[in-house]
Amino acid sequence: MNAPVSPSAEIASDDAWTVAGRTFRSRLIVGTGKYKDYAQNAAAAEAAGAEMVTVALRRVNLSDPSQPMLADFVKPERFTYLPNTAGCFTGEEAVRTLRLAREAGGWDLVKLEVLSDAKTLYPDMEETLRALKMLVAEGFQVMVYCSDDPVYARKLEEAGAAAIMPLGSLIGSGLGILNPLTIRLIVEQAKVPVVVDAGVGTASDAAAAMELGCDAVLMNTAIAEAKDPIRMARAMKHAVIAGREAYLAGRMPRKLYADPSSPLAGLI
Repeated sequence: MNAPVSPSAEIASDDAWTVAGRTFRSRLIVGTGKYKDYAQNAAAAEAAGAEMVTVALRRVNLSDPSQPMLADFVKPERFTYLPNTAGCFTGEEAVRTLRLAREAGGWDLVKLEVLSDAKTLYPDMEETLRALKMLVAEGFQVMVYCSDDPVYARKLEEAGAAAIMPLGSLIGSGLGILNPLTIRLIVEQAKVPVVVDAGVGTASDAAAAMELGCDAVLMNTAIAEAKDPIRMARAMKHAVIAGREAYLAGRMPRKLYADPSSPLAGLI
């Protein structure tokens, strides 16, 4: 009988990535929302081979022992928790939420998102940048959800962001990466990790993000709302690995005309 394979066994040991001084082998980050229960959430995170999970502080039970608690299933000793500010619409609201997170769990690596409206959940970049500056001044290491705007991405990095997290498309939409050119421009200019965050719908979207040179992909709905979340989590793990391998291999150039696999000269 074959020995069990660890979640990251298929990932090259020398191809880790680092954010804010923390090193990870898995390039797939998963969320902790929309699952039918915490047990399914934990099973999906394991199937994905994830090492980091995002935690919406305003929606996930971390402190009420009379109710099911995330930490009883998605173990903090197994996964790095990335507290986020999902549901915040002002800079002050986001900063206050993360201050509470640091007091409650000692977390300083956090994900910042400041939303513009409830219909699109598109980031309010002016408020995001303002909140980032406040958090950096208080010693937080901040991964920042943002629009796929290379100019704002550069401003976020200059303001001290630990990672840039441009959306592929709207949160929960499953539309995939709508603007690969701008994502690629962000990747080319960034000196910190770039993580596609939001919009992934299926495995090909995750592979496409990695083929653009992104350091990682973050997703929640694509797994949680699949008909079989555990199988989709496994698919996403393989897609991220395949996309990363393809990026490192270097794809063939696109050509306008055919180029035969065998030479045409000297045919019998």
